[in-house]
Amino acid sequence: MRHATSLVTAVLLALQVGSAAFAAGPVVDPAKATRDEATGIAWYDLKLLNVEGRGWTDTPAFFDRLPAIAQPAVPESVWGLSRHSTGLCARFVTDSPTVHVRWTLTSAKLEMPHMPATGVSGVDLYVKHNGTWRWLAIGFPKAQTTTAQLVTGLPTAEREYLLYLPLYNGVSSVEIGLPGKSQLSQANAYPAGHEKPIVFYGTSITQGGCASRPGMVHTAILGRRLNYPVINLGFSGSGRMEPAMGTLFAELDPAVYVLDCLPNMGAGEVRERVEPFVATVRKAHPQTPILLVEDRSYSDSFLVESKQKRNTDSRAELRAAYERLKTAGVPDLHYLTGDHLLGEDNEGTVDSSHPTDLGFMRQADAFEAALRPILKSVKGQ
Repeated sequence: MRHATSLVTAVLLALQVGSAAFAAGPVVDPAKATRDEATGIAWYDLKLLNVEGRGWTDTPAFFDRLPAIAQPAVPESVWGLSRHSTGLCARFVTDSPTVHVRWTLTSAKLEMPHMPATGVSGVDLYVKHNGTWRWLAIGFPKAQTTTAQLVTGLPTAEREYLLYLPLYNGVSSVEIGLPGKSQLSQANAYPAGHEKPIVFYGTSITQGGCASRPGMVHTAILGRRLNYPVINLGFSGSGRMEPAMGTLFAELDPAVYVLDCLPNMGAGEVRERVEPFVATVRKAHPQTPILLVEDRSYSDSFLVESKQKRNTDSRAELRAAYERLKTAGVPDLHYLTGDHLLGEDNEGTVDSSHPTDLGFMRQADAFEAALRPILKSVKGQ
């Protein structure tokens, strides 16, 4: 009995320190930090870490999402939105009891009428606790440049953190501030078989409208649940599968392509563009799975007939394109219906279209059910 009691105690102690039971990656050289002598805080440029979510490195600015060569080829609206830091994030390890962040936005417009400043322009911090990502702190944007203490009073131990950048604003610089002699390290690489990202292409919903904070978009939730890097290529009002975008997407080498553009495409555009887009991607990547996603149901479509028709018509065209592609022998093509993406109670949106955090959680559930078997088959190849 005494032995059993001591074993239980050991297990409980292991759980308490579980967040530190991992090996960090390379230590960031403290000499590369800028130390504020008045406060004792060492400020580390986020670019010293492995910033995730970047599909290309030859971007005009580091935190942009499309390469410079894309500017003359894509619509102006897409180009402007590509300068938002949507989906960009960084994992890091520190033993610090306090974490500060300082970030400078490219636009002084911090919020939108239907989306709070925390989601539009804030930063969002998660911590890995007992092997699971847990939300920890939000950085409230106060001005175009904000310095914020995200969290303090933590027990001194190495932990892995995940910092998400703003969804509907760009950033020109981001720094992590650590006090005293606290150490900053890069996080370990993803496990074998999880190195390639999941690439999401879509609309304002994919970009994150209207999440309350950056970590609540379904793409970010899925990255944490599935333990894969994610590239978010959502463009508000502008996810329309233009040929130039297909050419750009073919340059990427993901684990899965998720194509979720129907909220921005009428039935005619779906009929005209989906098959050529898939063909362009499939030619470059013969075996990479492609998941076609229907548009979510407008929350008021049960009464507003025009919105119900909008859903019905675009879905019919996407299903027809899918069937033609399958008949033509296109491999590894998958389909996710839209009826249940936001739930059944009409409580999942801000404005009948854009999800609340509840809506994004429900979308994450639906996408996870579709993606897990696909990713399992990829790893098994």
